[in-house]
Amino acid sequence: MTTIADLILTGATVRTVDRSRPVATAIAVADGRIIAVGSDADVEAFRGRRTEVRDLSGAAVYPGFVDVHNHHEVAGVTDLFELSFGTSLDLDAILSLVRERAASLPVGAWITGGSWASTLMDELNTSSARRRLDEAADGRPVMLSDDSHHNRWANSEALRLAGIAKDAIPAEGVTLLDATDGEPTGVLLEAAGILVAQAHARAGGLSAEQHRAASRRGVEMLNSFGVTAFQDAAASLEILNALKSLDDAGDLNAWVVSSLTINDEIFGHEPVGDDLIARGEEFRTAHHRPDFAKIFLDGVPPARTALFIDPYLPDDAHGAHFHGTTTMSFDELYDWLRRVAERGLGAKVHATGDGSARLLLDVVERVRAEGFTDTPFQIAHGQFLADDDIRRLVDLRVSADISPFIWYPGVIPDALAAVLGDRAEHSQPNRSIIDAGGLVAGGSDWPVSESPNPLEGMQGLVTRADPLGRAPGTLWLEQAITAEEALEVFTINAARAMGLADETGSIEVGKSADFVVLDRDAVAGPADRMIQARVLSTWFAGREVFTA
Repeated sequence: MTTIADLILTGATVRTVDRSRPVATAIAVADGRIIAVGSDADVEAFRGRRTEVRDLSGAAVYPGFVDVHNHHEVAGVTDLFELSFGTSLDLDAILSLVRERAASLPVGAWITGGSWASTLMDELNTSSARRRLDEAADGRPVMLSDDSHHNRWANSEALRLAGIAKDAIPAEGVTLLDATDGEPTGVLLEAAGILVAQAHARAGGLSAEQHRAASRRGVEMLNSFGVTAFQDAAASLEILNALKSLDDAGDLNAWVVSSLTINDEIFGHEPVGDDLIARGEEFRTAHHRPDFAKIFLDGVPPARTALFIDPYLPDDAHGAHFHGTTTMSFDELYDWLRRVAERGLGAKVHATGDGSARLLLDVVERVRAEGFTDTPFQIAHGQFLADDDIRRLVDLRVSADISPFIWYPGVIPDALAAVLGDRAEHSQPNRSIIDAGGLVAGGSDWPVSESPNPLEGMQGLVTRADPLGRAPGTLWLEQAITAEEALEVFTINAARAMGLADETGSIEVGKSADFVVLDRDAVAGPADRMIQARVLSTWFAGREVFTA
């Protein structure tokens, strides 16, 4: 007996990302699943009296986009509860926003948010700049993140509440000091900022309902860009609880794979490590899978907190032979990856320097040799890889979790060039990884990126240029990939890397009815205009969860 469809879409360019049938014109959906893919005539047999039929008149239908790396709740918190600004602002403009925000808050209320550009770090790194922030905040504590969300700028009151002073410097991370008076400038690199985050949490932080609202808002914004599945790259207990609460209520409109934070170098999450991993299964639901652990193996190159095979450019603080560091030794990383694998979890490992990437591959090689052949491993960012390590990445089946949003010509590449020189022009060797048979999976790293729009990431992969025209030129054009490959990167490839390929990532019979309707076929159009395609609607499990 033929199943009757709840929904039929016809008259479309359907890019299925199924290589056995890459293009169709119609799909049929029943009970949240795809039951037919083919021509308009092919799906006619599934029409019933109550079937909703939509003729899309030439619009495009893609699988729901999949984002392998974002911080959805952080973005939701910023949108709902914090001061949000872009990296184009100079110091004066940031101070003006802080002053305006302070005027609307009671005395003692915290001002948090971001993101300031990495290229502003030297300007912020003075006692005089900190005092200007004090004045703008009118006595209120301030904590603002940079564009990497690894580093913070805090004012004097926030430092006081965190217990950070000239004679009380945190042991973790790097607390930058004014060259003249030796006082902390408020610029806190990596884990040095955690004390300030904890001081904010002690002052009240966010309630469980606010975390839930932030998570819901993050998913809503992702849906508006056609995203129906994503991996949260550093989940906390609060995030896990929010996701479970949303799905239990039928309000989680995406597949979510959570990465349980093992070592927290930047967020101030508590608990982390074994205590958090032990609780992961409490939060598993139909659409939420706490299937990965997250390890920060290094920091970010602009702060010289990532390990490189060749040294950074010389500077006064580090000299001419500084390579950076990692957060863990070989043995420490091996111990964690082995324990994670024994629990049946995958691991997403943040490694931004080529030396950090090599250390990760060395450890994975040992873990694979010990029989953990199917454990999914992802290298998060991995924008710098030694040529010899690309082959190893593929042979060891480590997925490349890439974020094209943050390596366009612009602020972050400029900050990379300031510490790496010409090496900054050779990042994200995606063409080489794909040609070697590797899995390249697309992530936004939103809100490190200002937008999670997959079309923006896809266009950057194809053109190697800034889709928004903020900066001229291209970055390593030889590593460009095709538009069809870029669509795979942000759909089926990301789903495979996350362990969701059986459920989503392509338009195939039996899979969840997750798809996005665009006003045009971005893949077939000019490469430099992909982002001009507009999302008309987003569908998750057969439900319309966003309408333009």
